[in-house]
Amino acid sequence: MARFYLTTAIDYANGDPHIGHAYEKIGADVIARYRRLAGDDVHLLIGMDEHGQKVAQAAAERGIPPQDFVDELAGRFRAMWTKLGISYDQFIRTTDADHKSGVRAFIKRAHASSPDDFYEKTYEGWYCVGCELFKRENEIADGKCVIHPTRDLQWTQERNWFFRLSNYSGFLRRLYDERPDFIQPESRRNEMLALLASGLEDISITRAKLTWAIPFPLASSTGETQGTWVWFDALPNYLTGTGYPDAVWKQRWPADLHIVGKDINRLHSIVWPAMLQAAELPLPRRVWAHGFVNFAGERFSKSAGVKLDVGEAADRFGADAFRYFLLREVPFDADGNFSWERFEERYESDLANALGNLASRSIAMVERYRAGAVPAGPRTAVDTADQADVAAYHAALDGGRGYLLHEGLQAVWRMVARGNEYVDRQAPWKLAKDPAQSAALDETLASLVRQLARFAVLLFPYLPDKSANLWRQLGGPGELGAQRFPDLMSLDPTGWNVSKGDSLFPKEVNRE
Repeated sequence: MARFYLTTAIDYANGDPHIGHAYEKIGADVIARYRRLAGDDVHLLIGMDEHGQKVAQAAAERGIPPQDFVDELAGRFRAMWTKLGISYDQFIRTTDADHKSGVRAFIKRAHASSPDDFYEKTYEGWYCVGCELFKRENEIADGKCVIHPTRDLQWTQERNWFFRLSNYSGFLRRLYDERPDFIQPESRRNEMLALLASGLEDISITRAKLTWAIPFPLASSTGETQGTWVWFDALPNYLTGTGYPDAVWKQRWPADLHIVGKDINRLHSIVWPAMLQAAELPLPRRVWAHGFVNFAGERFSKSAGVKLDVGEAADRFGADAFRYFLLREVPFDADGNFSWERFEERYESDLANALGNLASRSIAMVERYRAGAVPAGPRTAVDTADQADVAAYHAALDGGRGYLLHEGLQAVWRMVARGNEYVDRQAPWKLAKDPAQSAALDETLASLVRQLARFAVLLFPYLPDKSANLWRQLGGPGELGAQRFPDLMSLDPTGWNVSKGDSLFPKEVNRE
């Protein structure tokens, strides 16, 4: 059994879960569930980034200690991921004692292995608290950070520890050349190549006056204890989550896949590999940098007043419908838009009318014409045509071309359309009226249930609750999650006993 270790970015603890967090977690969950169905031993790590100046400021505004603040937020995030069906295996927090000790051990190892890459320097520049980063000129527009345009930049001057990132330009170019799929999609790789071409600057990795941080383990020349820069604390979570520095970490590391937003691609594709190289540790196998979910072309931003309540969106038509909409409408390799109108259109046309109606009438006909027992029937042209779309589904999800989750759903809905065309063409209700057409009726019903069983398996990564419900209505054996892709095209539902339950996607749902 192959191991597959994937991670998402850990969410910064300064506000409630937003649609960007949800989009990333849902996408990672689809990949994790897909790999489990493929037979892999999967470990999905998510969590919370809980240190830094922004967190300390948010806690102070509430008048509570930072630890109480992040404890409360972590509970809300975990509740949201449960609501959205995120099947994570581990929830890491940077305030965990094991993480803090792991970060200190990592920094000490990197310094021992590459001592010349750590030095002290007095530095001054414009600092964005939103990013927890010093900003370069090309990252500032109209005196504001381009990512956080509603926040004022702070001119900061202090003596810090630095990491000599500039030493790693050649290493990173070789990495990108030798492993062209290290960063995907291609557009994100090109952005990093352009950044390398413009030159790398050394980075400040401590903050002199930051107390809500992991104490930096190297002594400063003045004897002052500084706080570790939040990203030098956060990035190693992927490693400390494996148990580092205890020997057990080698059983899972390196990570197979880091899933992050495009706005933090630089940190994961340039800074993190350089940190690992400095510590002489293996690199992750791949970084996938997805795009943004926008609202009418405008990026969601709490501070700019463009916001969406994720819980409200999940409640509108149910969590699975929300999962479906995001991954069907927003390409996992580009930006996309959310709108309530489009959400309703997708729900009604794709889920209620196309898939839900096909399942409902197919199961009802097996109950009516064959007393609920699925008849035997030979393979049909539907099975043959579906095979090509199943192959396209795997090509979208297995990593060979990246992780094009939207294309996986497109492949399934081509099959859904084929099923609806087939039932209309065969007209089982007409066949049932003619005893001479009994064999044709059996063939039709068997083909429909066989296809619906495939849908249940293929959609389980995307719609875990609705797919499991469909599997139960079809009379499928055992748990749907125990199915395996190699057995998919030979799946035979003959003899299953169907039982039509409530509509998978009812028309009368909460639209308030």
